Amino acid sequence: MGTPAFAAVALKALVDAGHEIVAVYSQPPRPKGRGMETQKSPVHALAEELGIAVRTPVTLKTADEAAAFAALNADVAVVAAYGLILPKAILDAPRHGCLNIHASLLPRWRGAAPIQRAIMAGDKTTGVTIMQMEEGLDTGPMLMKGTLTNYADMNAGALHDLLAEIGSALIVQVLDELGDLKPVPQPADGVTYAAKIAKEECRIDWRRSAAELDRHIRGLSPAPGAFTELNGERLTILAADIAASSGAPGTVLDERLTIACGDGALRPTLVKRAGKRAMRAEEMLRGFAVPKGTTL
Repeated sequence: MGTPAFAAVALKALVDAGHEIVAVYSQPPRPKGRGMETQKSPVHALAEELGIAVRTPVTLKTADEAAAFAALNADVAVVAAYGLILPKAILDAPRHGCLNIHASLLPRWRGAAPIQRAIMAGDKTTGVTIMQMEEGLDTGPMLMKGTLTNYADMNAGALHDLLAEIGSALIVQVLDELGDLKPVPQPADGVTYAAKIAKEECRIDWRRSAAELDRHIRGLSPAPGAFTELNGERLTILAADIAASSGAPGTVLDERLTIACGDGALRPTLVKRAGKRAMRAEEMLRGFAVPKGTTL
């Protein structure tokens, strides 16, 4: 039960490990992209490629959906970034319940955006938790964790891919050892919530320090992207280097687009103008000069 690429990695690992997938559940196809063409989710597309039946209900809260799920007679449900709430009837249907692959070290960063929040908060350690699901939001007892410490310069996209691989390996191991594992309750201390990223939260506040904004930019890259406004036009900054400069926050300090922050400065290296492709900052500057002294 999953929707995005993170979950597709787990599905492929389960198939490769020889597990019988009786059904795949994913979010329904939806319009996406500039042309707003209807697209299947990464999990949906992979399942069809593998010849596995796909179900795309808009809710699991009806009696008919609960009955259809129970009729699968599944041993276990593996859930990863599915996007629908699982009611008690669904959670209780498989013989071993529902196991969630969550991209944080619980109880830190329960919720929708754990990868982005870990980077933005400057966490030194993150990882993946395999959890026995219950009705609360990521509150269930833990079966296994995989820890990651070497990711200081990664953006959310790179960290996502690495955690997807860790999570897929963990869930295969958990299923191999399921009868021997003892669920461990989550501690009451250290609980934090990874709220969904709000659109306005992506706006860069140049009054913050360069170190904070570096994490902010990496945490939102490649999507949805941290942005600022330049001469009334939105400019998304996808990567930047911390620079040893200073000035009034939001002021362009040189011809290389070094921008003063509340403490220190940032020099964008990968940018995207509205309606344009992502490009190196020096490439943009060749056709779109940003003079020293410009205020963002």
